[in-house]
Amino acid sequence: MKKIIIPVASATFSALTSVPAKAASVPLFAQIPAEVKDSFGFGLGLLFMIGFIWGVVNIWGGAEKMKRGDADGKMGIVSGMIIAGAATIMGALFAIFGLADGVLTPRF
Repeated sequence: MKKIIIPVASATFSALTSVPAKAASVPLFAQIPAEVKDSFGFGLGLLFMIGFIWGVVNIWGGAEKMKRGDADGKMGIVSGMIIAGAATIMGALFAIFGLADGVLTPRF
């Protein structure tokens, strides 16, 4: 087999793939404006409040079921704890896996 080398194509490819030093320092994605982050923070705070109340109601319902002897009461308590702390659990998981910059601070 005979190798065919096309120098024009390789030169064009290397020119397209090389990145100037100035362009390498520019972030690929635009920064999110502070107003958007604040808006999502307020939305997250509202989600925290609703989720906490819903989780407490589930825990209370599970305790009532357990008091009556129903075996599903334990699952009600566990699901209530997960619902009430879902946002905190996700924030902890993001931090554990090195994605702490993706966690927003809830605002009230």
